[in-house]
Amino acid sequence: MAYRIAIIGRPNVGKSTLFNRLVGRKLALVDDMPGLTRDRKEGKVTLSGREAIIIDTAGLEEGESQSISERMRAQSEAALYESDLALFIVDARTGITPADQMFAEIARRSGKPLILVANKIEGRTSAEGLYEAYALGLGDPIALSAEHGRGVSDLLDRVEEVLADVDPLEADDGESDDEERAIRVAIVGRPNAGKSTLVNALLGEDRMITGPEAGLTRDSVAVDFAWNNRGIRLYDTAGLRKKAKVTGRAEQLSVGDALRSIRFAEVVILMVDADRPFEKQDLAIGGLVADEGRALVIAVNKWDLVEDKQARMKELRAHCENILPQVKGVPVVTTSALSGSGFDKLMTALFEIYELWNKRVSTAKLNDFLIDAVDRHQPPASHGRRIKLRFMTQPNARPPTFAIFCSQPDDLPRSYTRYLENELRKCFNWPGVPLRINMRKGKNPYQP
Repeated sequence: MAYRIAIIGRPNVGKSTLFNRLVGRKLALVDDMPGLTRDRKEGKVTLSGREAIIIDTAGLEEGESQSISERMRAQSEAALYESDLALFIVDARTGITPADQMFAEIARRSGKPLILVANKIEGRTSAEGLYEAYALGLGDPIALSAEHGRGVSDLLDRVEEVLADVDPLEADDGESDDEERAIRVAIVGRPNAGKSTLVNALLGEDRMITGPEAGLTRDSVAVDFAWNNRGIRLYDTAGLRKKAKVTGRAEQLSVGDALRSIRFAEVVILMVDADRPFEKQDLAIGGLVADEGRALVIAVNKWDLVEDKQARMKELRAHCENILPQVKGVPVVTTSALSGSGFDKLMTALFEIYELWNKRVSTAKLNDFLIDAVDRHQPPASHGRRIKLRFMTQPNARPPTFAIFCSQPDDLPRSYTRYLENELRKCFNWPGVPLRINMRKGKNPYQP
């Protein structure tokens, strides 16, 4: 089991900067704008030979009932109560504020071991704030500059001292037993398509902030869970709008983080709204997933609001075939993230497309296929010479990638490559997976 260490404090005191410093990677979005972090984000470190999970949280701040601030605070408090240790961060440059005092009392009432950290000690103005931190009654503060790394070793020494008195059996990492084989799944789509609601429904808890407001999710948040004993790492991402509509520093950072999640994922679930399915932005996102070579599943959300379901489903499948020909046969699954319907079908489609994405075919079968495909439809002549396809092999999977040795690869039209791709799908049952076919000049490499 891993220790869980929560980083808490009011907005803009440097929690995400410290989180990135401790995990050794830029996992959390960082900017001068307060309140950038909204959902909990987790990263792993090793302390004294034992694994620990560092949890970045949203800033603790007061808010009206049902407001975004109130929901962010609830997520942060949940992280605090689920942790084995909390790092309470204050800003040494601005000194102790009434909000710091109020939230220090909340942290104290949690009963969790606390370490007080006075961040941003750069410059002379931070000395007064460092001394003010003693008034919080949380012990001696650790002077720290998360941005420049000063004081981090002192903080880690204190963390190890405190965790030495914590029973590690009481800590729970919340992950599947077979993490190495966990499938990386990114959930993407336009804003307000129901991505975070789907994650919460799959997990069975309010892990992500949700609501009617568009753009609630900013960081791409990874969460581990298991479905039928199969490990999955879910990445909830920010909504992707048209590039021209992306405004503000926060949204630019969020979009960049979502795109990185697509490149890192193995399977991507594209969520579309049943009321407005397959708009231009949905097509752009689906095309991006295919270009990145990721396995794709389309989840049509809010299906419980559709009246003539059979007719609408037929229309959706036909439309999908037309707008995403590069992943012909991609699975389209109807769901309702709010009511929890359609999850079994969604996860079944996810596992099936993942297997197809990893599928390999022997060289012998591929060359039998190539002979039959060329016999049925000969490649065109170029400059009076017939183009010859001599040999075919599959050097890679994830996605399935093929190399065909050809006499004149530069002159083979794209239409013939598409013909071979469609025949591959039919012959070896490869629907919905992006296929790569690379033409190479040369002879059969297995012939002397």
